[in-house]
Amino acid sequence: MSEKPNLLFIFTDQQRADTMSCYGNDLIETPNLNNLADSSFVFENAYVSTPICTPSRSTIMTGTWPHTNGTKKNNIPLPEDVKTLAEMLPSDYKKAYHGKWHLGDEVICQHGFDEWVSIEDLYRVFYSKPEYLEVMSDYHNFLIEKGFSPFKKSEGAKVFPRDMAASLPEEYTKANFLGDSASKFIHDNKDRPWALYVNIFEPHSPYNSSFNNLYDRDSIPVPPTFMKDPPSNAGSLAIARKEETVEKLSGFGPNPDTEDGLTEDFWRETIAGYWGNVTLVDRAVGKILKALEDSGVADNTIVVYSSEHGDQLGEHNIIQKAVFYQQSIRVPMLIRVPWISKDHKMIPGHYGHIDTVPTLLDLMGVELPDHLQGVSRVPVLEGSEDLSKNDVVIDWTGRDEVTPGHPYLVETDETPIWEVEHRTLISHDNWKLTLGSDPIELYDLENDPYEQTNLSNDPSESSRIEGMYSRLRKWQEETDDSLQISN
Repeated sequence: MSEKPNLLFIFTDQQRADTMSCYGNDLIETPNLNNLADSSFVFENAYVSTPICTPSRSTIMTGTWPHTNGTKKNNIPLPEDVKTLAEMLPSDYKKAYHGKWHLGDEVICQHGFDEWVSIEDLYRVFYSKPEYLEVMSDYHNFLIEKGFSPFKKSEGAKVFPRDMAASLPEEYTKANFLGDSASKFIHDNKDRPWALYVNIFEPHSPYNSSFNNLYDRDSIPVPPTFMKDPPSNAGSLAIARKEETVEKLSGFGPNPDTEDGLTEDFWRETIAGYWGNVTLVDRAVGKILKALEDSGVADNTIVVYSSEHGDQLGEHNIIQKAVFYQQSIRVPMLIRVPWISKDHKMIPGHYGHIDTVPTLLDLMGVELPDHLQGVSRVPVLEGSEDLSKNDVVIDWTGRDEVTPGHPYLVETDETPIWEVEHRTLISHDNWKLTLGSDPIELYDLENDPYEQTNLSNDPSESSRIEGMYSRLRKWQEETDDSLQISN
């Protein structure tokens, strides 16, 4: 390790943990991610701060909770006075952000970064200044140069819709575009210290790519919760998400003329497309890792691979995220630190994204600022500590910054259920408690990993609930969380 190690942080959008060989899935073609895992610390159970885009990535970037940094819903910009890791690094670092940002003013370089490569034009309605509407994303301009024409209207301009971009040949996809841009950055800056964040949009929907036919949908194994509703006594948010899925997707899929589009063919086609997107991501990651090796700086570079949340993919009859089931909150988490270990090492226990910024700063030899709300896990990587007693919290603070005409299906006391705040504690002994609305939820993840039985009304579990509630209240006090919750 030199005094100035580099940082390569690759994270995806909506990638479940069980999409990689190191997490037990050998069916998806991910040779590059497999190679990365073979030389990385792999966190067995890694959790996001919240299963929705903007708040989750705020924690990834700042090391603070959504209720602390103010990005409590999608499309709320990260406040100027909230520092990202880039703003905590020494000034001699070249700091770059490539990919989806989703923390405000998507196409504008900000928050301590020196270089900015943007790929999204669909958040224009949320831009803070009219002049920003004159700026189109780098990916938009790339497609123009390649002869494509935008046609979707957005705030006075024409943009490329996501479904159109997803259907393009691999060389024109967002993932491949970022693979090339990140590779160029690495080669251009091999003689100086740098920190590069690459957020690849895939495998986020649309579940469509040039790898659509790579996987046989009929051969995909499915879990016991596939096409099964949430438990009858599940929380109101899970029930509402199931209803929303049915409402939005009824009549879609391979059999659009059926009364309900949520057929087994529909879900299997969706999963196969999602798997294809994961392979597309892997191809881009391969380009970036090759650039790291070819530039000669791999041994002095920390490599992180993770995702901002997962996807239900039909489990509990829900699509995408915004619930507290494992498929939405558990993600890949790989950290390669060549000077500590070059071998695959599985880290058991529970890990939260809140600890990522302090861990990386510690690895890079930077003094940790007092405002960070996680802790460094470098001692875990070095083997002097473990995660056997670590609880993880999910900080649900709402789903969307409300825009005119946005439909909500379920309301509670005139407040949309999506905006009712919840807190979830996943205990070190593998129980999950979710509080915030009736009924509360308690799952035994060891014996009920697919969360099919809510045990919150079981009298024999009352003391367990009380103990977990007490630990959650302690966490609230430590993080200045003012939400009033009861058990």
